[in-house]
Amino acid sequence: MSTPKALTRFLGAATLTILPLLGLCESETQNKSTADNAARLPLEDLRSFAKVFEQIRQGYIEEVDDRTLLEYAIKGMLQGLDPHSSYLDRRSFDDLQANTTGEFAGLGIEVGIENDRITVVTPMDDTPASRAGLKAGDVILRLSGKSTKGVSLDEAVEWMRGPKGTSVTLTIARKGHKAPFDITLKRDTVRVRSVRSRILDEGYGYVRISQFQLDTGTDVAEALIKLQDKGKLKGLIIDLRNNPGGVLQSSVEVADAFLEEGLVVYTEGRSEAASLSYSAEPGDLTEGTPLVVLINAGSASAAEIVAGALQDHRRAVIMGTGSFGKGSVQTVIPINSERAIKLTTALYYTPNGRSIQAQGITPDIIVERVKVTRLEEAAHPTEADLARHLDNGNGGADRNAEARARTQKAFDNWLDRDNQIFEALNLLKGLNLYAHRDRGLRARIARAEERL
Repeated sequence: MSTPKALTRFLGAATLTILPLLGLCESETQNKSTADNAARLPLEDLRSFAKVFEQIRQGYIEEVDDRTLLEYAIKGMLQGLDPHSSYLDRRSFDDLQANTTGEFAGLGIEVGIENDRITVVTPMDDTPASRAGLKAGDVILRLSGKSTKGVSLDEAVEWMRGPKGTSVTLTIARKGHKAPFDITLKRDTVRVRSVRSRILDEGYGYVRISQFQLDTGTDVAEALIKLQDKGKLKGLIIDLRNNPGGVLQSSVEVADAFLEEGLVVYTEGRSEAASLSYSAEPGDLTEGTPLVVLINAGSASAAEIVAGALQDHRRAVIMGTGSFGKGSVQTVIPINSERAIKLTTALYYTPNGRSIQAQGITPDIIVERVKVTRLEEAAHPTEADLARHLDNGNGGADRNAEARARTQKAFDNWLDRDNQIFEALNLLKGLNLYAHRDRGLRARIARAEERL
């Protein structure tokens, strides 16, 4: 699995960006005559624009140069289209590229616009935002005292960026809290480690993907090798919760790691260049190991591509809650050497033709993230606890209260810390149990047929 030769895509909770240009390329615009374009220009509206422009130049309380006013006009045009189209100055474009490498200075928050307010899509793992307890769905009312109402996404991100070690105070409105409250965060270098893995129980692995960076596909493959080196995998959990997206090619590579063949994702737009498809190459790195993919409302874009592909191919059980529903494609189009626009040019679709836009991925099994309280049963002695009890006769160890407590402790830890992982692990064990029984039944049938 390698990076694409012709293009690289960047996804995020609020964006899926394509480089090089798709959609509005020069070859298309050159085919249109100047006369044809002029005939469709709304001349009266352009006159109105010119009048407003001149009034601002002459009458605004502070002098604003023409270049700045034109930039504001461009920003306004793009902001009026959809939440993901925007104007990129040099800094914004540099930030976009930095996100794909996984290292940048800031707070570590993926944000979007909802009801004209800056809203947290997800805090990134191991960042100032996650350590401070910010949650998906938190509404940022003020940034260091400045109201965010009507502020563009780019402006809000710019306010949150700053030199390492400096602080910014966020005024947060959170569901379930009667009044807004302040959280002060110290800016830091955000290094996003996109893949973590470990063994949960004997034969059962766990891979956490926090976002899709340029090397995430390779990192997942390496994580699978390390897990398999510890013993044959009987089941695997892929955790995509609060994953805001990232590089499209990496999401294709991750889905490809678990598929033998078939379509992973395709896009459709007005431009022929915006309609593309990506398919898996032969070879499942896990050789059919049962999979559970965890998602939630913070799983967006690239995370939804992976979940949708594995769900459509019936390769994994999708568990958790509904995903974010970001299924649009943005194209980065340079205006000059320092500036570009990010324009929505297409929608992406799962292998079965589902558009995730504003709908998201619906899990096969709904499991809410909750705090589970285990009911304590009255202490009942068992035969093994009785004095002078008889041996079982088969050489097995007695299962007394102490042994039961040790066995239960591992499960209680997961139940207390993360009930969704607990449920996913139990499901994998059930799938493995019945698969083992099915293999045994087929073997007995085969032996019977041989005797016949």
